[in-house]
Amino acid sequence: MQAIIMAAGKGSRLGELTGGHPKSFLEIKGRKLIEYNLEILKKLGVTETVIVTGYRSEEFEKLLSGRKDIRIAYNPFYELMNVVGSFYFGMEYLHDDFLYLHADTLCDPTVFRKMLSSPSDVVLPVDYKECDDEAMKVRSESGRIVQITKNMSLDVAEGEFIGIAFFRKSVVPALKRKVIEVLQEKRFSEYFESAVQKLIDEHAFAISAVPTDGAFWAEIDFREDYEHACSRIPAYMADGTYGF
Repeated sequence: MQAIIMAAGKGSRLGELTGGHPKSFLEIKGRKLIEYNLEILKKLGVTETVIVTGYRSEEFEKLLSGRKDIRIAYNPFYELMNVVGSFYFGMEYLHDDFLYLHADTLCDPTVFRKMLSSPSDVVLPVDYKECDDEAMKVRSESGRIVQITKNMSLDVAEGEFIGIAFFRKSVVPALKRKVIEVLQEKRFSEYFESAVQKLIDEHAFAISAVPTDGAFWAEIDFREDYEHACSRIPAYMADGTYGF
């Protein structure tokens, strides 16, 4: 099993908290966000992780030097494109079942295990709750996701996609085609989820949601997100045991 981590961002909305380092170098309880995620992936049996970098890519190269299980893919246009562009620069290395995640997102390992136990082709964890305008909102029917977008009316949104997903090997060729379609349409500011929506619209794969059921997760964009994560991260993640 592989993984791909979106780690090109600068984290400018976090201000001085990053100290000028890449966003995912921000530390919680003495460990970098990227380190939390890499350790979870290792414990889940991931044998190769593609990290798509942009801002200060050299810091990732230094931190991860000598890691045979890590491949770094550099997005030179990270300031001009959104996440779908970063995925494009890393997707050529994907050829197996893979986990997709953002480097600035932390999540309880129980959610990862729920994804991997699902029989669906694509699995998206959803925090079922009232959403705000910034949330990547989802709508589903009988557990199958039918719409995923930030531009969804709040009164029909069922919950928030947390930015972590599982894709089976059978989906990889079609997903790559959909990413290319988005870029050919010159939609460079789109999120990765726009390519997922194209998959949904084709009805060729089983694309399902799994509920987070209150498990810890945090997307760290602002100082308050960071403070929230620091106060709520489970002890077994902070101490490195991860509940495995």
